[in-house]
Amino acid sequence: MQDFTGQVAFITGGASGAGLGQAKVFGRAGCKVVIADIRQDAVDQALATLRGEGIECHGIQLDITDRAAYAAAADEVEHVFGQAPTLLFNTAGVNNFGPIEKTTYGDFDWLIGVNLGGVVNGMVTFVPRMIASGKPCHVVTVASLGGFTGSALAGPYSAAKAAVINLMEGYAQGLEKYDIGVSVVCPANIKSNIAEATLTRSAQYGDSGYVEGPEAIASLHSIYQHGMEPEVLAAHIMQGIRDKALYIIPYPETKDMLAAHFARIVDAIPALETDPDGAKQRTDALMAWAQGGAKVFTPGA
Repeated sequence: MQDFTGQVAFITGGASGAGLGQAKVFGRAGCKVVIADIRQDAVDQALATLRGEGIECHGIQLDITDRAAYAAAADEVEHVFGQAPTLLFNTAGVNNFGPIEKTTYGDFDWLIGVNLGGVVNGMVTFVPRMIASGKPCHVVTVASLGGFTGSALAGPYSAAKAAVINLMEGYAQGLEKYDIGVSVVCPANIKSNIAEATLTRSAQYGDSGYVEGPEAIASLHSIYQHGMEPEVLAAHIMQGIRDKALYIIPYPETKDMLAAHFARIVDAIPALETDPDGAKQRTDALMAWAQGGAKVFTPGA
């Protein structure tokens, strides 16, 4: 996708931070923008900002963990703009920091439910509609640099983002034949209000094992204030879409860290010493199955 004029963009977490940055940058490029966010007051404020720039936009209050609400939002987009989105931005995310050994079930359910489950809901809701439209489309999912490594202080968040990266790799393989591109964005730090994410945590998730409250939020704000400007990140995303890039990681300062991390993984694989033909057969069989080239054994068949 090279021209964004007239494209319909659906952006979760679109009322602030990275999502609002995407709404501004892609709206200025001619997209019709739908911002979805759990906070109605933030949606209203963002719509006023976007319309002040002359951007055609629509807002929907949406909890991305609510599948029925997601389906209703998709129907609303088609009613308002007459078509399914051609650009899907899975941007909404939440985080909280604390010792992994103190993580509660509620912490896991909330952090993984939003950061992974919300992405799953977006894909299952919109991908069939994108395919049915027959139009070239693109999916952008915001993961995190933290998805490449584990974290003793952000364990559930990093695990969810790792799954998101893996999931987008799979969708990229599966959707290419439909002319639907897929990109996964892995930021190191963004200037956003994710520090206030705990304020949107539902009581249904129970107690957290982490420290919460104004002091914790202020501490996180002190970190995120140094992040990349959302509109700068959105410009990198736009270029990534044009380049058909699967990975968008506009943080060159992280390159050595990632290289060292993956080098440790590769170095853990022993050198091939015996039975090279057998090893090749094992690998070939596995790859053939993964690519759908081998018959799956069915008991009784």
